[in-house]
Amino acid sequence: MVKCMGALQALSLVLLTSLAMSAPSGYRLALTHVDSKGGFTKTELMRRAAHRSRLRALSGYDATSPRLHSVQVEYLMELAIGTPPVPFVALADTGSDLTWTQCQPCKLCFPQDTPVYDPSASSTFSPLPCSSATCLPIWSRNCSTPSSLCRYRYAYGDGAYSAGILGTETLTLGSSSAPVTVGGVAFGCGTENGGDSLNSTGTVGLGRGTLSLLAQLGVGKFSYCLTDFFNSTLDSPFLLGTMAELAPGPGVVQSTPLMQSPQNPLRYFVSLQGISLGDVRLPIPNGTFDLSTDGTGGMIVDSGTTFTILAESGFREVVDHVAQVLGQPPVNASSLESPCFPAPAGEPFLPDLVLHFAGGADMRLHRDNYMSYNQEDSSLCLNIAGTTPESTSVLGNFQQQNIQMLFDMTVGQLSFRPTDCSPCDQRNSEYRSFRFGQCSCKVLLKNTLLAQSFQSFYQRFARKR
Repeated sequence: MVKCMGALQALSLVLLTSLAMSAPSGYRLALTHVDSKGGFTKTELMRRAAHRSRLRALSGYDATSPRLHSVQVEYLMELAIGTPPVPFVALADTGSDLTWTQCQPCKLCFPQDTPVYDPSASSTFSPLPCSSATCLPIWSRNCSTPSSLCRYRYAYGDGAYSAGILGTETLTLGSSSAPVTVGGVAFGCGTENGGDSLNSTGTVGLGRGTLSLLAQLGVGKFSYCLTDFFNSTLDSPFLLGTMAELAPGPGVVQSTPLMQSPQNPLRYFVSLQGISLGDVRLPIPNGTFDLSTDGTGGMIVDSGTTFTILAESGFREVVDHVAQVLGQPPVNASSLESPCFPAPAGEPFLPDLVLHFAGGADMRLHRDNYMSYNQEDSSLCLNIAGTTPESTSVLGNFQQQNIQMLFDMTVGQLSFRPTDCSPCDQRNSEYRSFRFGQCSCKVLLKNTLLAQSFQSFYQRFARKR
C-alpha cells in the first residue's frame, strides 16, 4: 500500500520494471525453528536448546575424529524434491555438505509427517555410478565395480546416521507462490536412517564442501537474519547468491576474514581475538581462541548450535566478570555448562558483551543476546558455555539474534550488522517513511527485495540532492 502517489508512483514503476528486467540469480528461503510448533515456554525452550547444544558440542568439534558433528541443529528449511515434487523438510546444517532425505524402499526410517520420497515415482531421479566424479574419491571404497551404484554412509557423533545411494534430482526452492526448480542436484537417497529427526525428513548440507547445496547451485555467498529466539514461530530469512546482501540500515557493517582448516574444511572459521564486557577488555591470554596447525582450537560460526561455546580460559573470565557486575557468584561455578546467577532485586544493568574479531570487527551483544531469565528458579543465566582449551569455540545462534550475517566465500569474508530480523509486517512499525520532493510518504514494505530497492534508490536520490 502506498500513501502519496505522484512522484513516488513513478519511482515504483521504475523499480518494478527494473526488477522484472533483471531477475536475480539468487534464491530466497526461510528458516523455521525446530521448536516452532511445540508451544514451549521460555524455560522449556532454553532447556531443550541447551541439551541440543551440549550434544553438538560434545560430539563433533574434534579435528581428529573421522565422524561428523552431531545432527542436532536448530533450524529447518522447507524444499521439495523430485518430479512431481514431494515436500522435503530438511535440517539446515552449516557443518556438513551432503544433502540427503529418506527414501523408499525404507529398510529403517524414522517417522515423518509427509510422504517418504520414492525415487521410482520421480521422472527426474538418476542414480550415480561409482565411476562418477561425485562418488570419487569419498565413497569409492564402497564400490565393487565402476558401474555399481555409489553407496554412501554418513555417521554423526551423537549416533545419528544416514545410508543409501547417491543420485541426482530436481529440487524446488523458495515459496509456493514463487518456486524455483534446480535440476541435477546430487543428494543422498537414504534407505537406512537413525537418530533424532527433529521434525525433519533429512538434511541440507550448507558447509564449504563440493557436495554442499551452495557449491552445487554455484553461489559464492549466503546470508541469514535470525529472529528472536523466544518467538520461535517467526521464520528467519535465508538468502543465497545475488540476494545475499546486507539490507540498508542504521547499524555499522563489520567484516572479518573467513578462515579454513585443512583438518575441518567444511566449517566457517573466524579469528576471535578478545572479549570485552562494557568498556573493560577481559584479561584472556593471547592465543586462547587461535586455530592451531593441527586443527584444534579456533572458532566456528554455527547456526546449528544455540549457545556460544568458549575455550575454558576465556569462558572463566566472562563468567567472573558477569558475576562482578551482578554482585552474585554463579550457582554452578565449577561447571563448564551455562552458568546461572541468583537474580538481584529490580532490573539489573548489564553492559554489552563485545566479541573482537580479526580485522577490527566488533560484534556487540546486548544483554538479551547473552543473558536470559529463568522463571522457574528466579535466576539469570549466561547463555554461553565452556569447553576444553584444545576444543573449538563456537559462535552460537542465540548470540546471532537480530544480526544480519553475510558469508561471502568469493572474498573470504564474514560481514554482519545489527538489525531487526522480524518480518516487516510484524514489527512495531509497519511503515517506512520517505521524503520525496515536497511530499512525506509512508510505504508498507512487505517485499524484502522491493524494500531494499526503495531504500537504495532513495539514498542515491537524496545524495544527489
